[in-house]
Amino acid sequence: MSFRPCAVIPAYNHYLRLGPVIAGLKALGLDVFVIDDGNVEPARSGLAAFHAPERGVTVVRRPVNGGKGAAVMDGFRHAARAGYSHALQIDADGQHEPQQAARFLDLARANPTAVIAGAAVYDDSVPKSRKFGRYITHFWVWVETASLDIADSMCGFRLYPLGPTLKMLASEHIGPRMQFDTEILVQLHWRRVPVINVPVQVVYPPDNTSNFRMLADNVRISLMHLGLILQAPVRLPLKLLRKPPR
Repeated sequence: MSFRPCAVIPAYNHYLRLGPVIAGLKALGLDVFVIDDGNVEPARSGLAAFHAPERGVTVVRRPVNGGKGAAVMDGFRHAARAGYSHALQIDADGQHEPQQAARFLDLARANPTAVIAGAAVYDDSVPKSRKFGRYITHFWVWVETASLDIADSMCGFRLYPLGPTLKMLASEHIGPRMQFDTEILVQLHWRRVPVINVPVQVVYPPDNTSNFRMLADNVRISLMHLGLILQAPVRLPLKLLRKPPR
């Protein structure tokens, strides 16, 4: 399949900064799938206003909120059915500067079976608890993969090869909420999908409202790591027997 990338943007409550994100992606030549993850008003109408398939922007409505991961996975399936080979995942709230994706696209052209994974570089706008709490997950991912190959498993700015990604999703249950970004990357790594890390600037807009639920999502992430740790003694030897994707 020829290299034909698009962008997938999961959106829940965030729509006010979506216009510049879409414009930046379109400037890179990317068609865009915005996944409305069961929003209510005014976000529902705000997202629907971006729907313009004739200009390469498709808004897909999920009737019930299922979580960031569920929205991204739906976006992957829509993109694959439309004939795209790769999907760039980016947040809707303006944390990521879309022009940085030009590096992702260049790397993916040269490495079409790899995940191009953003590794967050923060400025002073990031909440300290979010910044330092991420290192706990970084440590456990390094244990689960027995490597330092994944620099940042929590950054939601990355480009996936849809073929190996959807093949993995057909055989594994990946958590649909905030555990998604980490779990999918570990599962792909176990399948010998290469991970290429790219430093990316991440900012927290001053009036940004996070969808991260401190108690519930930390519990989900902890249970995810427990499951991955229990699988690792089997998955790591199996990884050595697998052939890399082509």
